[in-house]
This record gives sequence, C-alpha cells and structure tokens, in this order.
Amino acid sequence: MHIVMVEPEIPGNTGNIARLCAANHMTLHLVKPLGFSLEDKYLKRAGLDYWDLVDVQVHENFAAVQKAYEGHRFYYLTTKSEQCYADITFHEDDLIVFGKETKGLPEALLKAAPERCFRIPMREEARSLNLSNAVAIVSYEALRQLGFPKLAKGGIGIANLQ
Repeated sequence: MHIVMVEPEIPGNTGNIARLCAANHMTLHLVKPLGFSLEDKYLKRAGLDYWDLVDVQVHENFAAVQKAYEGHRFYYLTTKSEQCYADITFHEDDLIVFGKETKGLPEALLKAAPERCFRIPMREEARSLNLSNAVAIVSYEALRQLGFPKLAKGGIGIANLQ
C-alpha cells in the first residue's frame, strides 16, 4: 500500500503520516514542492523514532509518481466526490493520493479520474478534516479490507512493559 502526499505544507502532519506509514508497512511518497525541509525539527519530532522503519520516496512532480507506478490503481481523496472511501475495494499495490492542506488536489487531476475519487463523510458545514487524520481513516479502512497484512495481531500488554 502506498500513501502519496502531493505538495504537503505542514511538517507536523507529514511527520505524523510518516509514523503511521512506518507502523503499517506503507510506502510514503512526497511530491514536490514541499512546504518544509526534510530536516525540519517539527517533521522529525512528529515522526518520533520511526524514521528508519518508513520507506519515504520523494518525487519531483506527480507525473513522476504516475510514471513510476504505471499499471497501479490511484485513488484520490477530495471533498468534491459523492463516493465514500468505505465503498472502495482496495488492493495491496494501490496508491492513495492526498492533496495539500490548504487546497487539496488539483482540479484537473480529479476531473481526469472521477471514478477514482472518494471522500470522507462529514457534516456539511465542515470544510475538511486534518490531513493526518484523513490519511489514518482511509489507510486503516484499506488495511482492514486486506486483513491487516504484515501487522502484529497482538499488542504489548501492561505486564510486558514492566
């Protein structure tokens, strides 16, 4: 599974998403221009000590991602779709694409593949969710559908921490 962030702007969101990708064996793709440096302290802090567990790939533009993953399915999160994320049938090699915090994904990209666009339902008066929350919601639905591949089936109990 791949998470693609097109032109992310907020380092804390990206760090949080990197941590999520690390914990779930997902590849994180960052599409330039980035709104921060990859050395940003807020990015590093949000990702904690998970950076060595995540495969982060940086791309010059979205066309480079499309070319590198030709033949794969791309899905696009947008508030402009009627289709719910829970109605998508995800596969392990899919790329789930998220736009920048302030503008979302480019309109031309969404119009080129309306059948691949989806949204997270929310009340009409709300503009959007925090980007890292949106990534978590959708990625865990995809993982649930796939049976949580390569993920631990048990957790660390309190007795194990002592």
